[in-house]
Amino acid sequence: MRSRLKKAGCYIIIIVLLPYIVTVFLSGPLVETGAPAADALTVKAVKGEEEATLPLSDYCIGRMAREIPADYEEEALQCQAVLVRTSVCRAMGEGGSQVTLEDEYWTEEEMRREWGGRYGRYRRKMEAAWEDTEGQVIVYGDSPANTPFTRLTNGSTRDGKEVLGSEDFPYLKIRDCPLDIESEEQLQTVVLDDMDAEVTASDTAGYVTQVRVGQETVNGEAFRQTYGLASSCFILQKYEGKLRVTTRGVGHGLGLSQYTANEMAKEGKDAAQILQYFFEGTQIREVAQIVTNSGAAE
Repeated sequence: MRSRLKKAGCYIIIIVLLPYIVTVFLSGPLVETGAPAADALTVKAVKGEEEATLPLSDYCIGRMAREIPADYEEEALQCQAVLVRTSVCRAMGEGGSQVTLEDEYWTEEEMRREWGGRYGRYRRKMEAAWEDTEGQVIVYGDSPANTPFTRLTNGSTRDGKEVLGSEDFPYLKIRDCPLDIESEEQLQTVVLDDMDAEVTASDTAGYVTQVRVGQETVNGEAFRQTYGLASSCFILQKYEGKLRVTTRGVGHGLGLSQYTANEMAKEGKDAAQILQYFFEGTQIREVAQIVTNSGAAE
């Protein structure tokens, strides 16, 4: 009963927001057009240690700006736009319209500071990617999919079942990304203070899942975050009284590889083809279609 009530509650939220979703969430004009609906839907998002309230489109553009290099191909940026829209739709479906979005984003001031004289050109690229994918989200069944991404893999993405310990995401499979190996960022090395540590378990794709540190066992991703490593695919070596850590790739390795997505775009693949490669078994749909299908299921 509780599950049915939760589902019904989420459905009602989507129905209530539908007029705004169609006009703002999906197309989200990023410049003033004189249409009041464009700024009607706002969201709460974490910024530093505070909460900020801002137009949904500004938040999503800020997410894109922070998450993917602005000089990437337009099809790669379109992929990121769909991933951002999907994650926001998923969060709002689970937590309601009052949910506080926790993914980090750049403000306009931060974009100007990071991009400098390229701000105008890069901002237009982000806007174009958002508008060109108007309304598109990735779904599995009739619900928004879990669509993680990583900057650069060690040569392949990871298996969702191994990483998340759940069979709920069968579309998160190991995908070969041989071009990632050619990136200048593929191999990185840092030297840490010496410690009694060793890798004790890795997954099929070669990413560390467990590290023994002294008498404790820690998660590979937690170890990466604690010591600021580029990737959770790494090896540990004693080196001149220190601990040398060599990483492969950039990020957690799960989901879409942005580097490979960009290389596929250079080869002529469109956003839909790229997304299908990384999330096989999912579909790209309009948010309105999800609502329609949910209504039919009821």
